[in-house]
Amino acid sequence: MSYFKMHSLFRAGRGAALAAFFSLGSMSVGAAATTSNDWFEDFKKTASDSELYTFLYAMPKGGDLHNHISGAVMSGWWYDLALAQKEHGYKFYTKVRINNCRDFGNNEFARRPYLMLFNTLMESTYNQLPECEKAEYKRLEDLDEKEKAGWLNSVTLNHDHEGRDEFFQTHWQRLDQLLYSPYLIAEILYKNMEAFGAEGMIYLETMMEAGGYVKPDGTPISEDDAVAIFRKRLAQADAKATGVTVRLQDSILRFVPNAEDQLRASYDIVSRHRDLYVAVNMVGREDNDKGYPLRFTKTLRELRHKYNNVRLSVHAGEVDEPNYHIRDTLMLGADRIGHGVNLITDKDLLREMRHGPYLIEINLISNLLLEYVSDYSQHPFPEYLRLGIPVALSTDDRGMWDSNLTDEFFVAVKEFNLSWDELLLLSRNSLQYSFVEDDVKAQLLKTYNSRIQKFQDSFSRSGVDGLKKTKPVSYGFICKRYSLCNFK
Repeated sequence: MSYFKMHSLFRAGRGAALAAFFSLGSMSVGAAATTSNDWFEDFKKTASDSELYTFLYAMPKGGDLHNHISGAVMSGWWYDLALAQKEHGYKFYTKVRINNCRDFGNNEFARRPYLMLFNTLMESTYNQLPECEKAEYKRLEDLDEKEKAGWLNSVTLNHDHEGRDEFFQTHWQRLDQLLYSPYLIAEILYKNMEAFGAEGMIYLETMMEAGGYVKPDGTPISEDDAVAIFRKRLAQADAKATGVTVRLQDSILRFVPNAEDQLRASYDIVSRHRDLYVAVNMVGREDNDKGYPLRFTKTLRELRHKYNNVRLSVHAGEVDEPNYHIRDTLMLGADRIGHGVNLITDKDLLREMRHGPYLIEINLISNLLLEYVSDYSQHPFPEYLRLGIPVALSTDDRGMWDSNLTDEFFVAVKEFNLSWDELLLLSRNSLQYSFVEDDVKAQLLKTYNSRIQKFQDSFSRSGVDGLKKTKPVSYGFICKRYSLCNFK
């Protein structure tokens, strides 16, 4: 018996009641789905791209399991929310010119490269700059029209010549100290809940660190105080009204020198705040070999001696070359794999992963824009799906892609001819393989099954005419790639 099969049986025993519920839920909708493929196939044949997109926007969805909250921010949200931080004492300055205040010999791959526009700082940091460098910055609210447009575009991957280097080496560095306010991050979470709820999603599991925040004067905010700020925001009426259940992951940057210490701290944070935090995620570009998975073998074995309530999801296989990172990551104890693009190159592991128990978090738009595939004909997603490897669609850094979850479903249907049963499976997987508590998971599945059945029944009665009241909120990616631009 393989390791994968034994692990699957162990987890099946642990969640037998939930598995039984999930099976019954699938059967209840699946009975209709036996014939429903006919109507959906007919709909796809006759529907325009606009009608298909509207259908998918209106369609109830499960969850988003691979979401970086700091990358899930529309640029306009950043600007408005940053200015609103005055309420908490935060003021921000951004770099709009280069006055050659430094020797060009400075390391341009540093966390804050000198030769980079639109790096954003808190006022307390700005005040410590030399006068020459101060003259390079302006307050966000003082930007002229051209400067504001440049600032807004600086954290969106919206040009053909941009790719993974632009994303990994400039986007986060430009945001910089915008990420230091926990109040700002809490509002970003709410904005995502609101937008996701509008497109029918009911669960969000996002990477949102508990540490690294500071007060306006630069003094640290403790992890516990930051988590208290997040809890307070989630308890407000407008957040609850979105209908989106939220759980958080604490993430670490895998290739930095102190990654092991970050991992220990993250395990402690998740364990102590298990009502809100459910897992640790190891992130960072995999072509930086300093973050190779087996580096963390000793540390994770140490942590498993101490903690009994922390789950693990790891970015693995987000490369365009063969390696054994996914295999090594599973041996580290991960239950979910983020991206998994190069799993297709490991035939033995591909066979072993059929039918679970591990899920691949698929990010179609991310993988294209970061050039891990040059065209969707190269993407292994349909192979995984139709081999029976558990997969779910997710948005990754949707603000930087200028996209939403509906876009991911549209790409999947348009490029890979998904069936209705496959659409149902993707949403159910996103709930079934979530790290949320079992009783909450059961309720989410029940809610999804009820909503999707009502949606299917309604569409069978009204057809496309029943979608006329649906006004999708769409963004730049779907407009640029598929010419779906104005739904108003």
